[in-house]
Amino acid sequence: MEGPEVSPGMRAVIVGGGLGGLAVALRLRAAGWETVVCDNGPAFGGKMNRWEAAGYRFDTGPTLLTMPEVLRRLYDDLDERLEEHLELEELDPHAEYVYPDGFRLLVPARWEAWRETVGRLAPGDVAGLDALHRLGERIFRLSEDTFFRNHPLAARVPPLGALRHLPLRHAWGSYARTVERFIKNEYLRRIFLRYPTYVGSSPYLCPAMLLVIPYLEHAFGAWYVKGGMYRIIESLLTLARARGVELLAGAEAVRIDHDGRRTGGVRLRDGRRIDADAVIFNGDGAALAGLLGFPEPARLVSRSLSGFVLLVGLRERPAGLSHHTVVFSADYRAEFDALFGERRFPDDPTVYVNAPRDATLAPPGGQALFLMANAPGDGAQRWDRSAVAEARRRVFERLRSAGLDDLERRAELCEVWHPARFAERYLAPGGAIYGDNSHGWRRAFLRPPNRSRRLAGLYCVGGSFHPGGGVPMVLLSARITAGLVLGDAGRR
Repeated sequence: MEGPEVSPGMRAVIVGGGLGGLAVALRLRAAGWETVVCDNGPAFGGKMNRWEAAGYRFDTGPTLLTMPEVLRRLYDDLDERLEEHLELEELDPHAEYVYPDGFRLLVPARWEAWRETVGRLAPGDVAGLDALHRLGERIFRLSEDTFFRNHPLAARVPPLGALRHLPLRHAWGSYARTVERFIKNEYLRRIFLRYPTYVGSSPYLCPAMLLVIPYLEHAFGAWYVKGGMYRIIESLLTLARARGVELLAGAEAVRIDHDGRRTGGVRLRDGRRIDADAVIFNGDGAALAGLLGFPEPARLVSRSLSGFVLLVGLRERPAGLSHHTVVFSADYRAEFDALFGERRFPDDPTVYVNAPRDATLAPPGGQALFLMANAPGDGAQRWDRSAVAEARRRVFERLRSAGLDDLERRAELCEVWHPARFAERYLAPGGAIYGDNSHGWRRAFLRPPNRSRRLAGLYCVGGSFHPGGGVPMVLLSARITAGLVLGDAGRR
């Protein structure tokens, strides 16, 4: 546990029971604090959640785990063994990519196997692959030593100067142009251009610093949690209850009380007020101003992607379907022009298919499928019945073009999650899944800090805040935030 130990009697209220909120609650509870987690929904987990019907269970949020050692670190810091709570399975191959011309490419887990695959497909691109891998590693090493430890502007000596060690014309340049400089094969380019969507961003608008994402996937692997990713939340809830964390579901916070200088507690919709020495907000950063009584942004101008998701229950498991499959659209650039330029669902979407080989998620012989296409996350598009039906048609049309022509016919269950539903369920303006996008180096590396500069006693955790989105980053956010809370309390 980072930060000094403090005496019992201190109380923290966490507004939002997502992954970051639960992790920070457990860390503070281990330091002797009384911790209360209030969540507006009926179930904890935030965007890492589950939906169940007719014997099928679906993860509605993240579908893979990277950097598993960050998760292990949480359990270690709580004096628990990860293996006693969760069963992790490394995925090999990572994914299968299906192209508009029918070509299919499996990406193996091991780096050397991936280099060999590239060598057979495009021998001239192996050197470029190595160069991008080295650049991703340099960005990761810099981040590990600086940004993953604290917000760059919170340190006494801000580590921003360390960025000068990055190769200027590559890491600071356009992600897409950097990929195109080093990789000439169009099939391989598509794979690299896919990675910025992991943080809800466009490869044509974000900086090449996001090349850290493919590096992390090959350096640390892609993992699945047996029973579904929601098992992480269930495990943390079990620990929280056993350790005395107070968990309040269906408890919507309507105001974070403060006097203009310091927070004092949280007011719930049912009229209760919970006093607190520290208030930790675990939610979408765009919603924080309203809880504080500050003016809210008039327009959502920098929102990340949302998703159009179909949760499909099949009576029989399709043959030959990988755990992760990406079916590419015919024109990737046009797809992102539609998403971020025209702020609408694309005519021809790329579709991600998650088909876990996990018998616990479906009736005997069946298959729970998670289908997702990117959608705008700024609230510009209305999602009425006609728009939902048309988006669904486009998703299944793209899958049919890839040879998956009977999924819709064989489905006995098809539940739709669209941006408006994400916005309502998770209080995420516009339905953005990842908070703000990572377009430009400031948004990529300078996420809002974990400690308020305006109000003492107010802290923030989760994918909208430093160091960013994704399961490992949210867990790092919780570690950083807990350290700040304990450190500040020790100086009071």
